[in-house]
Amino acid sequence: MSDTTPTAASRRGLPTNRRMRHTSHFVDEFDARDDESVGRRVPLSSIEPDPKQPRTAMGDLSELVASIREKGVLEPILVRSVPNEDGEGGEVLRIISGERRYRAAQEAGLSKVPVIEMEVTEREALEIALIENLQRKDLTPFEEAEGYKALGDQYGYTHEQISEAVSKSRTVITESMALLQMPPRVRDIVHALGITSKSVLLEVLKAESEDEMIYLLEAVAKQGLSRDDLRRRFRQDRSGPARRKKPYVFKFRSPDKSYNLALTFRQSEVDRGDLIQALEQILDQLRSGDEVR
Repeated sequence: MSDTTPTAASRRGLPTNRRMRHTSHFVDEFDARDDESVGRRVPLSSIEPDPKQPRTAMGDLSELVASIREKGVLEPILVRSVPNEDGEGGEVLRIISGERRYRAAQEAGLSKVPVIEMEVTEREALEIALIENLQRKDLTPFEEAEGYKALGDQYGYTHEQISEAVSKSRTVITESMALLQMPPRVRDIVHALGITSKSVLLEVLKAESEDEMIYLLEAVAKQGLSRDDLRRRFRQDRSGPARRKKPYVFKFRSPDKSYNLALTFRQSEVDRGDLIQALEQILDQLRSGDEVR
């Protein structure tokens, strides 16, 4: 993917002058273009889910079903036309985004739903679906991190491009992806305990071993510890004279030796994710025009 087309917003049919937002569905941008609706109503029988859709669990649809029964489908489903694979010939509309609305409409007994048909390739459709999925507010921290990783691995997105695509800061992207460093055994404990606070998980990730991570997670679940509670615990546990260590210092010298950089951390051990996060926070503050202190 080239730098000139960093997000799915630049694909055919998507608005190029606005960012997609998690606070409002980007389909709203279509309706703002013209006085007449660009969508149309089609039979549910002419629509099919995408078997490669990145979202596999639809979650509880009861509230959405009730809303659709009362008000109908208010937000069009994004679809693309593909050849019918059942041997009958013709074409069918395959869902790009909106499978939950499609399934809820089925449960609600609707015969037709509003759609917006887009001319995109399969790869572009999956890219749009992935970005749309990342706009959701009910993602677990690991689902969010895996989504960002997929944008990077499958579509060549940089952290900056991911930030633009989902309208979140680069710091948020970097923090989320740092969670992928958590060992699988520890991640299983997170799921079992139902811990969903990203800030808490980032603190737990700073523990020195898997066993310590699990111990902290169990303490979080039993005692309701917050991120600040964990930070205080780390300071208390590691403040004794016998365990006190020198702060970590990251040093960098420019190739032409025109300047040196030294970044000192309070903790004695800093992983790659923490270092990148710190540097990006400095860059964000410089770009905003705020004074760096």
